[in-house]
Amino acid sequence: MEFVFSQLTGFGSAFVALVADPLTYAYLIVSVFLGITFGALPGLTATLAVTILTGFFGNKIPLDYSLIALLGAYVGAIYGGSYPSILLNIPGTAASAATAMDGHPLAKAGRGGEALGLITTASFIGTLIGTFALLIFVWVLLLVSQNIASPEKALLALFGILLSGTLMSEDLVIKGWISGLIGLAMAMVGLDPLLSEPRHTFGWPYLLSGFQVVPVLMGAFAVPQIMEGLRHAEIGKMVALQGRILPNMKTIRHYMPTIARSGVVGTGVGALPGVGEDVAGWVSYGVSKSVSKEADQFGKGSIDGLLSSETANNACIGGALIPLLVLGIPGSPPAAALMGAFKINNVIPGPTIDPAIILRVVAILVLASLTMFILGLFTARIFVKILRIPQTVFLPVVMVLTAIGSFSVGGGINDLYLMLGVGFVAYFMNLMKYPIAPLVIGVILGSLFDETLRRSLFLSDGSLGVFLSRPGAAVLLMLNIALIAAQIPALRQRLSFKSRKEA
Repeated sequence: MEFVFSQLTGFGSAFVALVADPLTYAYLIVSVFLGITFGALPGLTATLAVTILTGFFGNKIPLDYSLIALLGAYVGAIYGGSYPSILLNIPGTAASAATAMDGHPLAKAGRGGEALGLITTASFIGTLIGTFALLIFVWVLLLVSQNIASPEKALLALFGILLSGTLMSEDLVIKGWISGLIGLAMAMVGLDPLLSEPRHTFGWPYLLSGFQVVPVLMGAFAVPQIMEGLRHAEIGKMVALQGRILPNMKTIRHYMPTIARSGVVGTGVGALPGVGEDVAGWVSYGVSKSVSKEADQFGKGSIDGLLSSETANNACIGGALIPLLVLGIPGSPPAAALMGAFKINNVIPGPTIDPAIILRVVAILVLASLTMFILGLFTARIFVKILRIPQTVFLPVVMVLTAIGSFSVGGGINDLYLMLGVGFVAYFMNLMKYPIAPLVIGVILGSLFDETLRRSLFLSDGSLGVFLSRPGAAVLLMLNIALIAAQIPALRQRLSFKSRKEA
């Protein structure tokens, strides 16, 4: 009880400090509005919103304001994707794909305003559920992670890369692993962190500092989406927004068990490294359909289905920040972009992170969710008009902003070359169904893996026994081996045959 009270007291102090600063409101309103706009425009995503703002604000303003801008855009974009899902039957972001299943039928039935009011409230509550989980569980995990040393960090970084590749692959898991290992190889370029010797620079001074995080983020996440959007520039027929947008609180109370359950599911899925809000939405939708009394209405305009997906994808935000802040492993692609912002501000997420930063993140998420709720209810019709902007108009503008963001970090033309090079590679990887998020996570975690792995071997005189002699390292090693072994076809067939025989 004393522990909970101390955390709430610390959160209260951080919250009051933010509320007392007038600039907080300016950054919040602008960033949440931009986030909702990015989410509402088909072809743009929460990851893209966070990535672009990282380029503009990452290390050019104080860390507190940078976090406000990035987290505000994150929260706004996840919510904003519901607008085209409901009115166009086109998910604005991957996170809102499940929302379209019941949101669009409701809009076609003349209940679009009611649907928007309900999902705005559900998104607000879902974000608060994920934030509360972040406030409580992150401290428990931090206490456990205090004993993590170099061997555990190396194996944990490798596990994060492999797990994200496993969970984000559309067909073959090996494609996700290849993507993650490409990112890991990119992280090896530059000065050796232990010996300060240049590696794989080919005599090019630009590469002495390694691949810059922001141009890689821009190239991996922004360029392919822009190219794909221009290639398939189309928009569906919009359903007219009818009815009042203010939520019916009687309906919210009736479906509160669905909202609470979906918030827990979304938070849990978000805590899995590299999974993301889209998976949280679908998992919650499936869980709700399996237990709902109106399961036959799912896909036909079910309020239960609508609230389950939209609550979960917003609760996933807090969940995704738990492994990011505790272990330094992003829980979703937008969280990976957020980690890039931490890195360029010389803040290292993980067991050594300043607790004050965690409390500020929690306070910012509460304020961002409240700002999203207010903007969503009272400016919804503005975002509906934004939906009418053709992709051929806004995507080139986004490309210019992307280029400016990449250039502004290092101020050199080489950053633009890097962004475009990574962008073209990522575009063709997308065409071949290689997931991009593991590549970015590999770039971000690669330096941690490289440094801690080699330091462990240096301290043990090259003996691999250091990864078995420590209990934590041994457990993580077994997890890595099990993750890889589970994808070996012969082993999977044998296990499948054994389970069928036992059945």
